[in-house]
Amino acid sequence: MKASYDVAVIGGGPAGLAAALAADGRGAKTLLIERGANLGGILKQCIHNGFGLVRFGESLTGPEYAHRFISQLRESGVETATLTFVSKIEKRPEGFELSLVNRDGVIKTECKSIVLACGCRERTSRQIGIHGRHSAGIFTAGTAQYYTNILGKMPTKRCVILGSGDIGLIMARRLKLEGAEVLGVYEAKPAASGLTRNVYQCLEDLDIPLYTRRTVTRVFGEGRVNAIEISEVDENMIPIHGTEERIRCDALILSVGLIPENELAESLGVPLDAHTRGPITDQNCMTMVDGVFCCGNALHVNDLVDYVSDSGEIAGRAAARWADDSEERFFAELRADGSLLYIVPRKLNINDLASPTIIYFRSRTDMEKTRLTVTLNGSEIFTKMYLRLRPPEMERLKLDLKSMNVKRGDIIGFSLSPVYSNERTRSEVRENSSDMEVLE
Repeated sequence: MKASYDVAVIGGGPAGLAAALAADGRGAKTLLIERGANLGGILKQCIHNGFGLVRFGESLTGPEYAHRFISQLRESGVETATLTFVSKIEKRPEGFELSLVNRDGVIKTECKSIVLACGCRERTSRQIGIHGRHSAGIFTAGTAQYYTNILGKMPTKRCVILGSGDIGLIMARRLKLEGAEVLGVYEAKPAASGLTRNVYQCLEDLDIPLYTRRTVTRVFGEGRVNAIEISEVDENMIPIHGTEERIRCDALILSVGLIPENELAESLGVPLDAHTRGPITDQNCMTMVDGVFCCGNALHVNDLVDYVSDSGEIAGRAAARWADDSEERFFAELRADGSLLYIVPRKLNINDLASPTIIYFRSRTDMEKTRLTVTLNGSEIFTKMYLRLRPPEMERLKLDLKSMNVKRGDIIGFSLSPVYSNERTRSEVRENSSDMEVLE
């Protein structure tokens, strides 16, 4: 006889832990599935602090942050299955059938709703088209972190880091503190891709140079990397011939972007957002396939683990409600213009509209003194001023959309525009409008 659950959560990282606890808290019989031997996801190897400032009001390491949730899980009714892979999900009239593979073989289980909390993976050298042999000494930043923090092994003595994402910046600091020579962080874009605080704390405080508008175009070395070639790039990030420079090193560490793991979502026919590479969802993290939810970095890559946990809780609660009492959804659409890189969520289920609605967005470019304008079918309903916006730094906004008479098929638009010198900035005005209230 197949085991049956109300909610199955796939992924035991910060999003999955929060989702499982939230579903259990609403009385749903919940199964948490994790392919690794231990819960916690990537947090297990993030021994630096800075986690939990929003949620707990204190600075925790990654393992400490995960432990807060794992301790609660042990006191809950959530069932866990570690070292377990989901090989297939099939939609059934009454819910879903999951094929699980673990040490006991292939196991079939059923559930009424699914939360996909699968996280994301790092891009490799082959995915960004670096020429040369696939020599030893080429690591993703996460792999280098695993070697250093979990295995206690130094992956390099003299390295170059390509990409200025947060994990690359953190590893630049970590490796230098462990005695490695970090020759520099190279970034193809005109500015760093990580949080401003990480640029200061990880690079400037340790005199590690950051080189922008440069990329790695070739790797040298037979058995092991012994040098790399750096080239300048143009405004389209195309290498400029004649600018090549060879640098001797024994490792190249890549921090060149993350890819949400959504193969299971695609197998269910879940539509994905071309900008986030995560599923298109409503405000409750439900995808466009009824009963399938997505949260955390599988939905979109977050800056802070606190926000990953927030989306997990939203998805877990909503999945438990859906398992208990599903109802037809009717949508309004949230639409961003070209000034924004993306906006999440993309849909608003008007049949389940609570207050507040949490909106995440990123600007497409660096912007100073900027106005966010929200419209309903072309009519302005809300504005907010920002002193500075940067694409690497996600913005989180809570809006009282419930008070608006939003109907099926309505378009809620979001756009950014510069604030001119005679306009007041966020620090000079109270952020409100006649129709809507900012709740954060």
